[in-house]
Amino acid sequence: MIKKILIILLTFFVVFSTSAQYADPKSLPENDIKIYRGGDTYKVKMLTHEFKAVKPKNIILLIGDGLGVAQVFAGLTANKGNLYLENCRYIGFAKTASLTDYITDSAAGGTALSTGEKTYNGAIAVDTNQKPLTTILEDAEENGLSTGLVSTSAITHATPASFIAHQHSRNLYEEIAADFLKTDIDVFIGGGYKHFSERKDGRNLIKELENNGYTVLQDLNSIKNIKKGKLAGLTAYEHNGRIEERHDMLPVATKTAIKILRNNQNGFFLMIEGSQIDWGGHEQSTSYIVEEMLDFDRAVGEALKFAAKDGETLVIVTSDHETGGMAVHNGNFETGMVHGEFTTNNHTGLMVPVFAYGPGADEFIGFMENTDIHAKMKKLLFGN
Repeated sequence: MIKKILIILLTFFVVFSTSAQYADPKSLPENDIKIYRGGDTYKVKMLTHEFKAVKPKNIILLIGDGLGVAQVFAGLTANKGNLYLENCRYIGFAKTASLTDYITDSAAGGTALSTGEKTYNGAIAVDTNQKPLTTILEDAEENGLSTGLVSTSAITHATPASFIAHQHSRNLYEEIAADFLKTDIDVFIGGGYKHFSERKDGRNLIKELENNGYTVLQDLNSIKNIKKGKLAGLTAYEHNGRIEERHDMLPVATKTAIKILRNNQNGFFLMIEGSQIDWGGHEQSTSYIVEEMLDFDRAVGEALKFAAKDGETLVIVTSDHETGGMAVHNGNFETGMVHGEFTTNNHTGLMVPVFAYGPGADEFIGFMENTDIHAKMKKLLFGN
């Protein structure tokens, strides 16, 4: 009997000790990607909530690809307790399932946001019969608004593509690039230079863009100096690198796109994607997620600061899906340390948060389908 008690106690001690050690990030290896140990932070400005209009003239939609509540709180912890997102008083949750799958991909998720229709995974703004669905960017152009897209991935990647292209597969990057020439988009900034310049069909879309009046640039320092006209900023051969390589590309591109688009007195629609929060989830890397989350929040900050000053701009922040099934296992507001854990290296079916600021923001509270976000934007911008 005593022997059995000793075995039970020893087993309990081993399990408890292991669990306690595992819960303490200091005991984990320095290179453990599930630990973000703290880094540079930035000050967050709290903004006014007094606006000029009841309905917006402009909409800025920011999509944090792979963003869920845990990713938001990881970023908040890393920035020692504050994010620009906290300026958004109106908050809801969006269901993300595609028409064919409980767990969506970015193509179907992006299409739901851009067109208001659910479709199959892999579809770029087409229905189940592969027929084109009208996007809100196309509606904006039809109504005389300026339009723009910004992304830290290739601009031809699934999420930005779903706002401007119509293809049966997200993998048709060259075909997606060609679809840009079928629109009057005013500004787009992201990677994917090779899909415009090194093509199987022999077309040189760079020259075609220039012939259509676009300034085509690759250097961010040159891009940020553009104040008007049509701009194609192709900032990487394919995808932009991680933050240590691309630096402040997303906040700078956001500010630049707004600067160009605001010249239109009729208003504008702009979609901005923080693509690589998703990639951090696929890698089950807390450090990757946190650095991307903070970069995305700084872009959110640029949009919010403009909206606060402008008074006629609605800012919406949401996601196409959550990635990684992330949980914040431990953290420290004083040091910015975050310890994340993950249930998968893929997407999940979790609802995603929806944040809103500006005229019309009160429409985005409660539970909704991702397609409802499109319907609300369309109603607020065009009245239908």
